[in-house]
Amino acid sequence: MVGYDPEAKCVSSVEAAAAGSASGLVTRVLVSPLDVIKIRFQLQIEHLSSRNPGAKYHGILQAVQRIFQEEGLVAFWKGHVPAQFLSVGYGAVQFMAFESLTKLVHITTSYNARDSFVHFVCGGLAACTATVAVQPVDTLRTRFAAQGEPKIYRSLRHAVVTMYRTEGPRTFYRGLTPTIIAIFPYAGLQFSFYNILQQFSEWVIPAEGRKGGNVKNLVCGSCAGIISKTLTYPFDLFKKRLQVGGFEHARAAFGQVRIYQGLLDCMRQIMQEEGPGGFFKGLSPSLLKAAVSTGLVFFWYELFCSLLCTLKNTDSTTRKDR
Repeated sequence: MVGYDPEAKCVSSVEAAAAGSASGLVTRVLVSPLDVIKIRFQLQIEHLSSRNPGAKYHGILQAVQRIFQEEGLVAFWKGHVPAQFLSVGYGAVQFMAFESLTKLVHITTSYNARDSFVHFVCGGLAACTATVAVQPVDTLRTRFAAQGEPKIYRSLRHAVVTMYRTEGPRTFYRGLTPTIIAIFPYAGLQFSFYNILQQFSEWVIPAEGRKGGNVKNLVCGSCAGIISKTLTYPFDLFKKRLQVGGFEHARAAFGQVRIYQGLLDCMRQIMQEEGPGGFFKGLSPSLLKAAVSTGLVFFWYELFCSLLCTLKNTDSTTRKDR
């Protein structure tokens, strides 16, 4: 059901936006702890190793224990309010744009709207549109998740006012370049591999055995998330490093801090100081998060779309009976 299907014609663009936002909301609540751990790993200059005495974090379980001991359970949902704005807004714009773009391809070109390449291109463009729309919220979310104790920002409003006054309006779009570079192939691969895996499952599983559709959506989404995240991960790390620029004083409690002059300078410094492995810091919690979040996003989106279709069909049947 993801993408325009000329045979189904069940979900409109507005309904796709509603299903996408609801999917993002539910998923965000469940994956927030993994996101906080991933961001902490990405922003740490020191090597993620227990043999490095200067490293604050060196493993997922150790990071969970330390964050819980130092900051309490609520720390795993730091920045949750802006993160929810991000997830709801991103999900709505992305799925609405994706459904509209695949429909446009079907109407104006000879390409099949269900083709994997079409899903790659439309998925990438839809994600870029959503990213530009919610990038300021993503920057706020990263700042909240990255700050330690004592807190620099007391509330969302305080963060917006402080960042605008001290760093200017452009600070809300820090890291946009690597984000756009990374998000097109990442989202494109997500939608493309989800489509490929769905088609593969239909080929492998006989028709009489296709009962667990929701489980299949979850598994296909998880696998698509792992593949796409692995291939595009370094750019996510660059984005996070650039987003906390001008925020170095709040990072002191977590170890060393660096100032980057842009994407290329960020890549050069990481390569010189941290080696090739520095580009993949936080990959393990990120893959775990990608598997869970992507699987859940597609799972909930398909479920909400199915519910909307059922409600529409029930309503139309009731009207006919009258």
